[in-house]
Amino acid sequence: MAVCARLCGVGPSRGCRRRQQRRGPAETAAADSEPDTDPEEERIEAGAAALSGAGGGRSAGPSSPPRCSLLELPPELLVEIFASLPGTDLPSLAQVCTKFRRILHTDTIWRRRCREEYGVCENLRKLEITGVSCRDVYAKLLHRYRHILGLWQPDIGPYGGLLNVVVDGLFIIGWMYLPPHDPHVDDPMRFKPLFRIHLMERKSATVECMYGHRGPHNGHVQIVKKDEFSTKCNQTDHHRMSGGRQEEFRTWLREEWGRTLEDIFHEHMQELILMKFIYTSQYDNCLTYRRIYLPPSRPDDLIRPGLFKGTYGSHGLEIVMLSFHGKRARGTKITGDPNIPAGQQTVEIDLRHRIQLPDAESLRDFNELSRIVLEVREQVRQEQEQEQEGGPEDAEGLGRQSPQPCEEPPAEGPAPGDGGAAAAAEPPAQSGQGQPFVLPVGVSSRNEDYPRTCRMCFYGTGLIAGHGFTSPERTPGVFVLFDEDRFGFIWLELKSFSLYSRVQAAFRNADAPSPQAFEEMLKNIQSLTS
Repeated sequence: MAVCARLCGVGPSRGCRRRQQRRGPAETAAADSEPDTDPEEERIEAGAAALSGAGGGRSAGPSSPPRCSLLELPPELLVEIFASLPGTDLPSLAQVCTKFRRILHTDTIWRRRCREEYGVCENLRKLEITGVSCRDVYAKLLHRYRHILGLWQPDIGPYGGLLNVVVDGLFIIGWMYLPPHDPHVDDPMRFKPLFRIHLMERKSATVECMYGHRGPHNGHVQIVKKDEFSTKCNQTDHHRMSGGRQEEFRTWLREEWGRTLEDIFHEHMQELILMKFIYTSQYDNCLTYRRIYLPPSRPDDLIRPGLFKGTYGSHGLEIVMLSFHGKRARGTKITGDPNIPAGQQTVEIDLRHRIQLPDAESLRDFNELSRIVLEVREQVRQEQEQEQEGGPEDAEGLGRQSPQPCEEPPAEGPAPGDGGAAAAAEPPAQSGQGQPFVLPVGVSSRNEDYPRTCRMCFYGTGLIAGHGFTSPERTPGVFVLFDEDRFGFIWLELKSFSLYSRVQAAFRNADAPSPQAFEEMLKNIQSLTS
């Protein structure tokens, strides 16, 4: 900025260095000996000199280029120029001269920066009533707390969560996103505010905790380190209810599950619900959040990656992030449970091994489906052994050359009921038709309203474990792609089916700065619960 000031003829030197270099020693000394004048007066005098020069018919020769100074521009044009610059550059610009500093107090500049950088669409002129300027909103609210905008995962043991911090009008609000009530996986997400930050009547931002049912109260936000911050409630008595813990539990149950304890007849499910309430209640006064990114998208991805809601038996609905990694896809838990905690890879799909399901009647036979999947698992095991024997270079080559079962289909497909593990025939999805789909007899599903046609299926593995994430193991299963926004997974060992539906929400400030940053984020959230 100082270089710009010198080149444009502003600042204490009152002249461009290049112009000074063209002067002789006497001219330079004379210029240096001139008394300082007010920048505004200098602009007026320079303008008058230019006008008189033009009237006298004087023309500038090649050795005398016309003077170029930002100070000669009218203030309204400088306002437009300054308003187009990033807000982070404006403080340096204010140090150039008194005129720039005075112009940068114009609220039009900061109103535009609030709108373009943070999406504030409110009528900021209303702030004049409270005596707060747009410059205050930008500097003391938006810019100060810019590092907490985006998606975060709260550290609530195995349960995790999804927090979205956004600029909402003249507030910064942390919204906790909750899955719909079990088992309605296609319903929209629910959300409730955990905290808010605003700048209204005071000259400093106010943090308020929104937890509980007694309205906003005093809170605190602390940025711990890069990609991590914490919130603290300073008035936890606002979280308590007059009816004690029993009333708090019933209220939480209605909000979390949309029902009462009497409506839940399964004893194991009751235990899981009560355990979650007791555990999560310990975090109502202080929480730490770690940043998460949405997965990057590539043109050759099977479907658009992103966040999905999925059914997990007695644990209810959970949030899963689907991402693609070359020839594999992964489903990472954003919310979790005592068996498979948040951060773990719940499913992994091998996109090199496509499965051609048998006809709908044969698919009802669980043993037939199990035979097909186990054949693929044996094929995968043999390929892995060849990779280990061949070394890293051969393994890499094998991964590239491994044939996809459906890439070069023969003229005739398998006979009905054959259901070859290697999907010999081109699937109907390739010609725009859906393949009939039905769950085998004996496979349980929380949601019976699953699609009856699918595009394609792939071999995959699902992570299962005992309570407390004990004895985790990956077991074979089938990834079923229904459409752009829904997929399913059949867990062979559990004889269970999970249905996933896309989270239909637009998230700002959630894109990873690079693919490497996304991969590092996945490793970090997984290591916290390993």
